Amino acid sequence: MAAPGSTDGGGAGSGRPPPGDLRSTLITSVLSLERLELDLFRGRHHWVPATQRLFGGQIVGQALVAAARSVSRDEQVHSLHCYFVRAGDPKVPVLYEVERTRTGKSFSVRSVKAIQHGKPIFTCQASFQLSQGSPVQHQFTMPSVPPPEDLLTQEELIQKFLQNPNLAERYRKHLTKIQAEDVPIDVKHVNPPDTFCLEPQEPKQFFWVRARGYIGETDMKVHCCVAAYISDYAFLGTALLPHRQYHIKLMVSLDHSMWFHAPFRADHWMLYECESPWAGGCRGLVQGRLWRRDGVLAVTCAQEGVIRVQEMPNQSKL
Repeated sequence: MAAPGSTDGGGAGSGRPPPGDLRSTLITSVLSLERLELDLFRGRHHWVPATQRLFGGQIVGQALVAAARSVSRDEQVHSLHCYFVRAGDPKVPVLYEVERTRTGKSFSVRSVKAIQHGKPIFTCQASFQLSQGSPVQHQFTMPSVPPPEDLLTQEELIQKFLQNPNLAERYRKHLTKIQAEDVPIDVKHVNPPDTFCLEPQEPKQFFWVRARGYIGETDMKVHCCVAAYISDYAFLGTALLPHRQYHIKLMVSLDHSMWFHAPFRADHWMLYECESPWAGGCRGLVQGRLWRRDGVLAVTCAQEGVIRVQEMPNQSKL
């Protein structure tokens, strides 16, 4: 895998990024790992959510970077399966230890353990494959939604909500906090509500996503690592859409799986189709599909997480 942040010349397709873009934030910083030994890496943090827990997408993306450093350039990741076993500490770096579980003629498997304070906080297995053609091919049809050019950015949408004089103060504070977050992802929600409200919704949402800044043509594994980072953003929240009358006490990921189907550019708009088929027992299950603009299914995702809630104060039975 080419080192994140490296370039191979000039021009719009594969060269140096335009002046003022955030390439260094996305590639050189977020997914850049320091190699300590052959299969031991250290990662640092760019964005820490308001919960003061490490962002799960960062851990998944960095773990995939570590795994990808141990395979040949011709091998591409086709799946990964992860478990979050302890809360991450945003005050210290994360060590990534790679085990070369198997290197075969067509497939290779790498196991990655993320460590803080001498204990694993995350485990992951990633499988890589040499390109192989097959006449057996099919996919679902991409949903028909408005293009990203016709939609408000997340920042514009939040500003629209904040301009509503009837917006409750607690929601205003929540939106202002989101607005201040330095997330290196561009997001455009499809069919957002006209006003910020907590009415129950169907457990399904669509939004266009892309890495903020320029990445360009490079090893496909780089784009897969960026997609791994993006895939965890607002994903588990899909399971809460029918239950927005509750206050969230705890919402954290338990596991995360991805399957990579076709080449894509993580710095180009992709449609993220998210749905939650089930929730119960203080857990929620979400499934997602990342679609290229030309209708090709690029990535499939699945995640289960812990969701603990309590009634809003004004809805308490006491």
